[in-house]
Amino acid sequence: MRKAATHLVLACLFLSLAPMPVFAQEIAKEDLFDKTQKAALQALAFYGRYDNPAEMQRVADIGYRIAQESTFQDFPYTFYLADMPEPNAFALPGGQIFITRGMLDLGLNDDMLAGLLGHEIGHVVMQHGTKMQHKATLLNILSQALLVGVIIGASRGDNRNDVPTDPYGRGSSTGDLIQGTAAAGAVISELLLRSYSREFEDEADDEGQRLAAAAGFDPDGTRQLMEKMLAHMPQSKEYGYWRTHPFFDDRARAATVREDLLKIQQPTSAAEYRAKTQAVLLDYAQRTKIEPELVPHLKEEALIAWPQGPAADGLRLEKLHAMHVVLESQQPLSRDWNRLIGAYRSELEQVRGLTPDSPLVEQLEQEVSLFDQQRRELYPGAIETFKGGIYETEFLETFASNYPDSPEAPDVALALGDAYSRLGRQSEAVELYLEARATAPDSEAGKRAAAGLRGLAPYLNQLTALQQLALESDDPELRGLADQRLAKLASEYEDLANGAEYLKTYPDGDQVRVVSQRLDELAEALFGEVILYQSVGEHVKGIERIQQILTHAPHSPAAERLRARMVVES
Repeated sequence: MRKAATHLVLACLFLSLAPMPVFAQEIAKEDLFDKTQKAALQALAFYGRYDNPAEMQRVADIGYRIAQESTFQDFPYTFYLADMPEPNAFALPGGQIFITRGMLDLGLNDDMLAGLLGHEIGHVVMQHGTKMQHKATLLNILSQALLVGVIIGASRGDNRNDVPTDPYGRGSSTGDLIQGTAAAGAVISELLLRSYSREFEDEADDEGQRLAAAAGFDPDGTRQLMEKMLAHMPQSKEYGYWRTHPFFDDRARAATVREDLLKIQQPTSAAEYRAKTQAVLLDYAQRTKIEPELVPHLKEEALIAWPQGPAADGLRLEKLHAMHVVLESQQPLSRDWNRLIGAYRSELEQVRGLTPDSPLVEQLEQEVSLFDQQRRELYPGAIETFKGGIYETEFLETFASNYPDSPEAPDVALALGDAYSRLGRQSEAVELYLEARATAPDSEAGKRAAAGLRGLAPYLNQLTALQQLALESDDPELRGLADQRLAKLASEYEDLANGAEYLKTYPDGDQVRVVSQRLDELAEALFGEVILYQSVGEHVKGIERIQQILTHAPHSPAAERLRARMVVES
């Protein structure tokens, strides 16, 4: 009943969007748009979305003001935040603009962000992505990258996850489209983030600075951006934004010259332009030939394009109700009401900030109250099940999420730590044992957690778990055990992901130098396997090893040689 009502409301809302007399995008080349949308989805699945609503809103607010000034109509612009630590930004030729978490972490002001977004929009306007001076055009590279995903998926047979698609587009299950996403994502990251020619970079700087000024931003933001990048990224760096956007010192001087010729224009509202962008994306999402996995992705981007008004409210309801449907399909004590309530409250906060008078505010508040009541009603049954001692790990995870402040929380954390320890999820086990001990150190659960840590420490093989134990434990004996084992394993571990996770989590850790050296050795061994498998025609095995190197050891000598081979073979 609720689902049917939601669809009816959405249909009425979408029909009410009349054409608007602005420079509005169309989809001039559906084949290119389809390929770049799939590539964008794979990149998000590979890196993950950076879940920061405030920054997403800021990027969209600035980005669409600039996009409106470009008068580009071939594709609708969409903006994404990628959960990638390196400062970077890149554009796909279908209008998809990516900004990484690492770039936002540099603390860009609005003028600097406008210069950055203008630069990437400039690449799209001038169609640099399809004019690359490599033997293979970007379009061909995208096709190859997507094919990699199909190959990997086929090689794994029926390894298919039937969990319903996450309405937020953040889940790990998006069907056949991203089977083998890790491998395809690695190829995308290495080929799409490569440098444009110096000429293209200069053209995009020029166009981006002009667009920023036309949208009401200070064109000096471009110079400030270049100088900030120059200060943060020494020229010896061989990755991230430095590789794709070189010559910051020259570009800062050029930006200074150009800004004297530009006048900051009075900004105009981009509301109409954004609403039309939303309508174009929703129209495309309703086409019969579109990949089903792309539909929630396009709807999420439509909501970002214009996050207020009746159509946006309909999209929010559809997304949240889809999450509720998935939750209701689960057993009662497996329902993570706290996660659902968190999603509702996040949307509610955004609606209150944008359109506080929207009727959606009251509806979401009522549903949150209902869900919280259902969560509380399950509490006695959850306690009874926990005390009965017969349950699965999923039940413990749900209990810990739904009732984090309950008297049983330390005991649940202990039990979940035991479960993770048995499953080999060592870092999570250590974290939960430490949590149980810190919450109630003198309780029976706290004492058992300490015993669990002592029993686990000599067998830990995950470097991050050992480092966490060495840093956070208040037990000198435990710290000593962890330090000793970490020093031993740092030069002996066998899994690239193990070392990469340590370097990501503890960039200033005690064993960074040794772990990095071992990572290079393991990558070198995999590079030899790549050459071997390619020579005997085992291409899927070769691709899987390429993915491991580029994902977990992207700065290794082996990765550099792989990139060189990619350029030659392309």
